[in-house]
Amino acid sequence: MALLETRGLTKEFGGLTALDDVDIDVEEGELVSLIGPNGAGKSTLINTITGRLHPTEGQVSYAGTELVGMKPFEIAQLGVGRSFQTASILPELTVRENVQVASFAAEHGSFRVNFFRRRDSFDEVQSRTNDILDTIGLDSKARMEAGSLPYGDKRRLEVAIGLATDPDLLFMDEPTAGMSPTETQMTVNLIHDLLADWGMTIFLVEHDMDIVFDVSDRIFTLHQGRLIAQGTPEEIRENPAVREAYLGGGEQ
Repeated sequence: MALLETRGLTKEFGGLTALDDVDIDVEEGELVSLIGPNGAGKSTLINTITGRLHPTEGQVSYAGTELVGMKPFEIAQLGVGRSFQTASILPELTVRENVQVASFAAEHGSFRVNFFRRRDSFDEVQSRTNDILDTIGLDSKARMEAGSLPYGDKRRLEVAIGLATDPDLLFMDEPTAGMSPTETQMTVNLIHDLLADWGMTIFLVEHDMDIVFDVSDRIFTLHQGRLIAQGTPEEIRENPAVREAYLGGGEQ
């Protein structure tokens, strides 16, 4: 059984079909990427899988558990994490506090004040936070206010917030958007580390095709809400439908 499966996943907004009968499967330990032009349905697919949108039709299962109808925090508690494309940090808190809050919120569904009453839980969160900041490379900036970080560090903090939920499957939504070449390479190295050292399964949405072809085991291609291709990087690179819809002249 695949770790993540969707079957017949469809999402309509009024007369617009944003997702049209999408079937995907992700095996444990894989890195899969989702590509497609703007408006292809990539964000809708992730939002539907992670409980932020309710599908019009279809099923989503994770490790054999049906996700449709569950709240986002309940899905996170099963082991599905996410780093957002748009800023999700709390700028007035320190880097460390951002990770801690995300960790407690995932554990309890929202950040509530049993924070200080549960010392065992607090110690576990402290240890997890240290590991995450070390992995992300933000341990030296742990005491800085998140809002004062450079752009690339803010994006890495968003990944750290996704990791704070202790996921087995991590969705990474445009993690290198707006980054310099140096920051981009640091993020690619981080992705490799998460796969090798954390044993994580990663679902990547990324516009940079060099990154996608470098890190992916398999690639799914959406176009106008439909899954038009899936396969290895080599298969996707040579696929005529992908070339026409995405790689070929249009938007990169």
